[in-house]
Amino acid sequence: MRSVTYSMGVSLDGYVVGPDGTFDWSEPDGQVFQFYLDELKALGVHLMGRRLYETMLYWETADEDPELGTAEREWTRLWKPLPKVVFSRTLPDVQGNARLATGGVAEEIASLRDEPGTDDIAIGGAGLAAEAAAAGLIDEYQIMVSPVLVGGGTPYFGHDEHRADLELVETRVFQSGAVFLRYRVRR
Repeated sequence: MRSVTYSMGVSLDGYVVGPDGTFDWSEPDGQVFQFYLDELKALGVHLMGRRLYETMLYWETADEDPELGTAEREWTRLWKPLPKVVFSRTLPDVQGNARLATGGVAEEIASLRDEPGTDDIAIGGAGLAAEAAAAGLIDEYQIMVSPVLVGGGTPYFGHDEHRADLELVETRVFQSGAVFLRYRVRR
């Protein structure tokens, strides 16, 4: 069965977006970006909310920029064909290899899990992930902790999450001070 992972960058105090609505503090250096590239290769589909989708639209045309570096070109090459499912009540349509969700997060995940393949189903966006977590649908939490305190904003974990016992399966410390944590949900 395909695994569902919730993966996002987070401040040390637990926020994916700061109180001012920005997340520039989570911009990866070259070493972390390469790590993200390697992680992207394991994905089969990416589920995201409207805000994350709109942020990631940059990568649909980034390869047209002659100043783009080699790693960023590789990201674009992998990101553009990756299937994406966007959850939005306001977007009339989406671009690239994306589609609007036709059901709720539980229905979409069930449908995607029924498809052949072993590659991961990724969830990006705190609100969407909180809904999936409340339904017990997340198999792994992947957290890239940035060495910064932002003091508020959008938390990585929803406030109404249920208890989930976790097993630490991977850690990695980067030269920048970022720390990657990967936890598997114990069932």
